[in-house]
Amino acid sequence: MRSGDDQAAPTRFGMRGAAMICVVDYGRGNLFSIGRALDVLGLDYFVSHDPDAVAASSRVILPGVGAFGDAMAKIRELDMLDPLHEIARRGDQIVGICLGAQMLATRSLEFGDHAGLDLIPGEVRRLPDPVDPSGTRIPNIGWRCVEACNGYDMLGQLGHEPYFYFVHSFGVQCADPIDVLGSIIVNGEEIPAIIGCDNIYGFQFHPEKSGAVGLSLLAKTFGI
Repeated sequence: MRSGDDQAAPTRFGMRGAAMICVVDYGRGNLFSIGRALDVLGLDYFVSHDPDAVAASSRVILPGVGAFGDAMAKIRELDMLDPLHEIARRGDQIVGICLGAQMLATRSLEFGDHAGLDLIPGEVRRLPDPVDPSGTRIPNIGWRCVEACNGYDMLGQLGHEPYFYFVHSFGVQCADPIDVLGSIIVNGEEIPAIIGCDNIYGFQFHPEKSGAVGLSLLAKTFGI
């Protein structure tokens, strides 16, 4: 259930006793589809571009579509860098989706060299191009099965071979392989699909557009 933008106190609690989720609105996110998914799950949330409201939140979704450099410029313009780093320092939860997952990394080489949030050390690079006509065309668009890595057991709770919906040309290469929690194969290379460190997670795919499996992953991520 969505509360009024920037007006709901981020310390309010929903029916399940969990703090409301703050969806960060910096003008580059797929807010409608994320909101619809949270509504289906019965999770209370609010959408905000106010850095103070974001900083006071203990559960945050960082959505994102478009180019990395432009998105990070908007984050800086709205003074969101310190709030997001403060959330991470407290050990509270941040979930990045698609471009939002990439923004968790240290830097991106998409159309230049751009600094990221550096919450999960790593570098965003272009996906490998196909070496023959049978390979995956870039951008990688469509459904792919994500394989769990490093003991990430949430995927195993979603049934045999969980498929998620991807739309991307770039992906995060984590500095520490232990931060890769799920992966796909693109043109012979292993590409991280889920990254995580402490209480910070990034989904390269769109769980909110991945049907029942995606909704289940969101529910488990937020503890319901």
